[in-house]
Amino acid sequence: MSRPRVARIMQRHRISSIVRRKYWVQTTDSNHTYAVAENYLSRDFAANRPAEKWVSDLTYIRTQEGWVSLTVVLDLADRKVVGWALSETMEAEATSVAASQMAIRNRPLFHSLLFHSDRGVQYACREFKEQLEGMPVVQSMSRKGNCSR
Repeated sequence: MSRPRVARIMQRHRISSIVRRKYWVQTTDSNHTYAVAENYLSRDFAANRPAEKWVSDLTYIRTQEGWVSLTVVLDLADRKVVGWALSETMEAEATSVAASQMAIRNRPLFHSLLFHSDRGVQYACREFKEQLEGMPVVQSMSRKGNCSR
């Protein structure tokens, strides 16, 4: 049956659909007092060698047991996931710190690395910055309201 025909039949019988708003999960909490890094990536997603530019983000996944957060670190040189963390909390130790530690174990840093993320508290907090101290890592963050600028 065509869509217009179905619509006419529904109107004739005074039937209407129930439209429900899609559930929106906001994962980025950029309303914090931590310092925000400059955007050094500036939409340049090309990388010449592994461990030159990494991008990271986190999202929620609905499971039968409830919501979990997935944090992923992607190497732009070969587009491979080099680190990830699955967590029931949004704490930095269980999300951004854990995923970046796995990435560093999988791809040791031999030269300067650009680590780009959003402005979320998990990437701006003390725990995440302390983990990068002493490493050849330059932190980069997107501008507010944009995933890559």
